[in-house]
Amino acid sequence: MYIKAKSNWFKYARFIMVDILNLEIAFTCAYLLRFGYSHPSTESVYEGLALTLPAIHIFIVFFTEEYTTVLKRGYLKEFKAVLKYHFLLIAIMLFYMFITKQSDDYSRIMIVIFLELSCVFVYLGRILVKQYLLKTNVHNKNSCFMLVLTNQCLLNSTIEHLQTLKYKGYVIRGIAILDADMIDQEVQGIGIVANNENVLDYIRTNTVDEVFINVSQNEKIDQLTNAITQMGTTLHINIAWVSKELPNRMVQEIGDFTVITSSIKVATPRQLFIKRGIDLFSGLIGLVVMVIAFILFAPIIYLQSPGPIFFTQERVGKNGRRFRIYKFRSMYMDAEERKKELMDQNKMKGFMFKMDNDPRITPIGRVLRSTSIDELPQFINILKGDMSLVGTRPPTVDEYESYKMHHKKRLATKPGLTGMWQVSGRSDITDFEEVVELDTEYIKNWSLGLELQIIYRTVGVVLGKVGSV
Repeated sequence: MYIKAKSNWFKYARFIMVDILNLEIAFTCAYLLRFGYSHPSTESVYEGLALTLPAIHIFIVFFTEEYTTVLKRGYLKEFKAVLKYHFLLIAIMLFYMFITKQSDDYSRIMIVIFLELSCVFVYLGRILVKQYLLKTNVHNKNSCFMLVLTNQCLLNSTIEHLQTLKYKGYVIRGIAILDADMIDQEVQGIGIVANNENVLDYIRTNTVDEVFINVSQNEKIDQLTNAITQMGTTLHINIAWVSKELPNRMVQEIGDFTVITSSIKVATPRQLFIKRGIDLFSGLIGLVVMVIAFILFAPIIYLQSPGPIFFTQERVGKNGRRFRIYKFRSMYMDAEERKKELMDQNKMKGFMFKMDNDPRITPIGRVLRSTSIDELPQFINILKGDMSLVGTRPPTVDEYESYKMHHKKRLATKPGLTGMWQVSGRSDITDFEEVVELDTEYIKNWSLGLELQIIYRTVGVVLGKVGSV
């Protein structure tokens, strides 16, 4: 799932919040330096101005291009931009004082101190935000990992143009050369990881969020882009070459390139902000319920099968990211070893395991599973951001490593505690391809309305005990 930034308000939210915070801090410090705590009669006048500052800032941002080039500006250019911003700020403040007929009530010394402090605080705040963005862009596990597909003749120029911006919003994970075998070589510190023969397999088995394509000519490029699209991976194609088969096409800028971007689903930052808010809200409630369940069931779990109360396992999340999932342990300690002996009783067709009357499940485990209480610790995964409340089921590592190309598209979004498959009669579905179809349907048709519908249906499934969620 690709995030489309339709508005700079979302793109520059951190700068807006930090600037407003620094304005208020500077105003408070200026007031204390000028008056201390001994002038309560002046407080109402200055309180009104303090409350007006955020509105003035939003007004400036809305009607100017204050943040348009903020990520491209160096130290000197940023300082000049801050000075220009404060000239406009003081002009609007003076206009506000004039129309409210309060200009004589304000201390000129205090206003001068405020402007001096604000220039320093706002400038340093923007520099720190940019340093933070630069650091998290490289080290954040949820950063956008990009694979570059190009020809040998375009290799150096492609990487050079993609690396021009410090705050790119993506990390180049590797390079695939389509007309030569240069695997294990490096270009500008980036490893060449694939060629035309194994690039699809690399995308299938590694964490790749987006693919950037810049080629001069390649007769197999149509097949390649179609296969990548089937895996649910977002595509950016240099506008010099575009396939008509690409879904959800839009024009974007990547580095110095103008590209056509294609993705299985496009979501706005506002939609994903609300989705994350639902995750955090439900995660906090779920955490409280999990603690209560722990107090009630932990002693029984341990008595029936001595060992850890929680079961942890490495799972595969969005676009191949690895994380550890948490559950209340519902099986005996040797369950993983015994799984191989029971594979011939697997009722699922494909890369999942499920059997009736699984002997590895403890008596209390059957109760926990039938009521979905064993899933409650996954609210920890939701709060950490590894999972979402609604999504697709996270596969195990061995399941993931057996995936075919089209199976990976079910990982185009974060895995969820519940999802389309779970509320569609999970116990009755025995074909993995049906699971993939349901997950693909969820991703392609995703909306906040569908999200709420699945949550509502999940409650009915849990209370009605129709399968386990």
